[in-house]
Amino acid sequence: MLAQHLAGTGDDVPVQIPRGPAREAAERELSKPRYHEYDPNPLQRALNWFWQRIDDLFSAAAGVAPGGWVGLLVVVLVVLLLIVALRLRLGALRRTPTTAAALFPDRLRTAAEHRTAAETHAARSDWTPAAQERMRAIVLALEERALLTPAPGRTADEAATEAGRAFPAHADRLRAAARTFDGITYGRRPGTAEEYALLSTLDTDLSQAKPDLANSRPGAAG
Repeated sequence: MLAQHLAGTGDDVPVQIPRGPAREAAERELSKPRYHEYDPNPLQRALNWFWQRIDDLFSAAAGVAPGGWVGLLVVVLVVLLLIVALRLRLGALRRTPTTAAALFPDRLRTAAEHRTAAETHAARSDWTPAAQERMRAIVLALEERALLTPAPGRTADEAATEAGRAFPAHADRLRAAARTFDGITYGRRPGTAEEYALLSTLDTDLSQAKPDLANSRPGAAG
């Protein structure tokens, strides 16, 4: 027996050992490596503790969830589905353009064609597409006059900034036109007859204005 081994006596001699020294002797004996060679390492003990806490958590949740474990699994699945749906929604919002999307969906129409489309929409009081087409006509007309360099993917803000250098007297109106385009296209607000009228007047004024070639792009011609 361990007590006999610690006392160093045989079976025929009873030995009384005080409780304190006996406990210390037992602790020293049990601390020897041969008693711990199969103990889990620190990492394994940490993992065991972690999974025990997880098990305790789920057991506690199952105890209060309607339907026990089945109810708990349903709750977990619903939460996971909500997380997935939220991530998909946030991803869609991040992909939704605000003011940085391209001004032109394609490059297959002329400025005159955009003006005709704008007037057609305006005749039906469809002010949102009318204003959009008029802004496109303004930018494309300046490209056709070689006052703007054609740039696939250009935004309304970029076009207004570049055009403002060629027409500094109209720079503020160009920036306002870009804001109008962005607001009705990406802000999802409806266009108005007043906004269309301002864009139409700007289009006409720019077509009659003389550009400031010193500030426009190198090599441009009016």
